[in-house]
Amino acid sequence: MIDAILVLNGGSSSLKFAVFEGRDELPLLLRGNVSSIGHRPRLRVEASAGRPGIDRSLGDAPINIDNAFAAVASILADGNLLGRVGRVGHRIVHGGRDFTEAMLLDERTLESLRLLESMAPIHQAINLKVVALASELLPQALQIGCFDTAYHSTRPELAKIYALPRAMTETGIVSYGFHGLSYSHIASKLRDRYGVRAGGRTIVAHLGSGASLCAMNAGRSVATTMGFSTLDGLVMSTRCGALDPGVVLHLLQERRLSGDELVTLLYERSGLLGVSGISGDMRTLISSNQLAAAEAVDLFVYRIGREIGSLAAALGGLDTLVFTAGIGENAPLVRERIGVAAVWLGVDLDEERNREGAEVVSSPKSRVDVLVIPADEERAVATEMLISRSAATASTQERSAS
Repeated sequence: MIDAILVLNGGSSSLKFAVFEGRDELPLLLRGNVSSIGHRPRLRVEASAGRPGIDRSLGDAPINIDNAFAAVASILADGNLLGRVGRVGHRIVHGGRDFTEAMLLDERTLESLRLLESMAPIHQAINLKVVALASELLPQALQIGCFDTAYHSTRPELAKIYALPRAMTETGIVSYGFHGLSYSHIASKLRDRYGVRAGGRTIVAHLGSGASLCAMNAGRSVATTMGFSTLDGLVMSTRCGALDPGVVLHLLQERRLSGDELVTLLYERSGLLGVSGISGDMRTLISSNQLAAAEAVDLFVYRIGREIGSLAAALGGLDTLVFTAGIGENAPLVRERIGVAAVWLGVDLDEERNREGAEVVSSPKSRVDVLVIPADEERAVATEMLISRSAATASTQERSAS
């Protein structure tokens, strides 16, 4: 029976995957990931009904996305799932201005997405490579793209445009915003909790190796810290975050860096890694006794606190603060320090609940609800595939053909 949805979420250092039954409740059949692709890769699969969990090394040497995909394909084959997959959903980081809902990834669409690779140089090419690998493995399945930029497309126009000549704006040099699938998932969880109000004036902190904040009102994006590219906004694991454009001009004109050298510097050698000189991993920095490590953590928290103030101004206040993704879910110290930075907005964390990682970590006297909600971009992709008109049309055509 061809009734399952496979979701693939490829990144610069990992490949996450999940298989759902293709009906409204999206029952989970399988979930796992290949992590640390560039350094001691590891395969993990969650235990599920009738299937034991897996946690094993894939060797000490770096692997590429092809090798990571082969490991995932092996797991799917062992679980007798390959023949059940009728649709494959892909997280695509950049959808540009044209793709604001789930789309069938035919050759015309793929060609348009390839043109956006320079705007997301770390992610887009990997995302499209995974599409090619999945098409080869599962030729019977529809390949459907869901876009991180789509969630932010409803923002006010003033939140999108830069003060550049209008002709440049019209060619697509605007703020797109990213991590939209993560924010869409959080918005759905907030609607489950609060109803249509969805937490009211909310700031969501997606804090992982890539990090951003999103201001949403009643579950809709109002403003976000990432803009034209995934470089903007917060300090990240290896990415610089917001940077005076004059620094880029200086690096080009005075330091004579090439375009490729600049990409490597800003995307791969900056952020927590660049400031600390030790690591881009928050766990390593928190456990270190080096002053440079402490300064990197301080800068991470400072910039988040400053951006929370900016987004609260865009919202006209704050009712709910949500932490999600790797650091947001698993670093109580970071949550505590961000809470202190936002105390002027009425944020007050309960020390014990925060240390335990409870869902609600705010204290009874806090004027702002503070929540920890696990990220689930894979479920967001599957959900988008079910509700999207374009994806529904593609599925109808598939059923008619069969």
